[in-house]
Amino acid sequence: MAGGRGLAGEPGRARAVERQMQNWELARAQRLSLPVESRPEIEDFVCISRQAGIDGREIAEGVAARLGWPLFDREVLDLMAGDDEVRRRLYEAVDERDFKWWEAAMSPWVVGRFVQDDYFHRLCEAVLMLARQGRCVFLGRGAHRILPAGQGLRVRLRAGLAGRARALAAARQLTLAEARETLESEERGRAEFFRRRFRTDLDDPAGYDLVLDLDRWAESEVVELILGAHALRGRRTNSPG
Repeated sequence: MAGGRGLAGEPGRARAVERQMQNWELARAQRLSLPVESRPEIEDFVCISRQAGIDGREIAEGVAARLGWPLFDREVLDLMAGDDEVRRRLYEAVDERDFKWWEAAMSPWVVGRFVQDDYFHRLCEAVLMLARQGRCVFLGRGAHRILPAGQGLRVRLRAGLAGRARALAAARQLTLAEARETLESEERGRAEFFRRRFRTDLDDPAGYDLVLDLDRWAESEVVELILGAHALRGRRTNSPG
């Protein structure tokens, strides 16, 4: 997808990328207006991870809208990792301090020689640069593991397999058995990816600040819970002592 072909071939997603990039660039401009010594190492962020079969888009959009932050989901991040024009825009405000920070932040995920065209490295690069320059909400793509620990808010959305299978069967016109098999296969693939790339268990609750069960909470309630946790975390972080 180099040279912008990925964006050109996906007009709907291209518009989404452009809209979110414009929002992000406004946040980046605010960061650049601050004295260098006053800028945080990384801007605030919310990462939303979810089990296979959970879309999570409406929840992420609700959180992003209430915070006034851009949302970068799986599809947008995939395009950003492969489109040279978007990557050029990410680098426009990067200075030597940013590069040094990026190299240190990338080091846990780079084994051996850095390969510029490797998708995973490009994905890590995009996520780190986005969060370095502006506040963001991330949906999926392992952003909660890519970004530095101890910062931002990391949320995991879960639900029972039976309910997820029913939803997938209805969406894709599958039998329940086919939907269940599809979900279990996808979960195995995700788990393997996380073990291989991040050397961690995707479902380990210790990797998240908040784990929410969608069988117990409505989507609108989940948005409020995430916003409440974000506000509480911010007050705790900023409190003296």
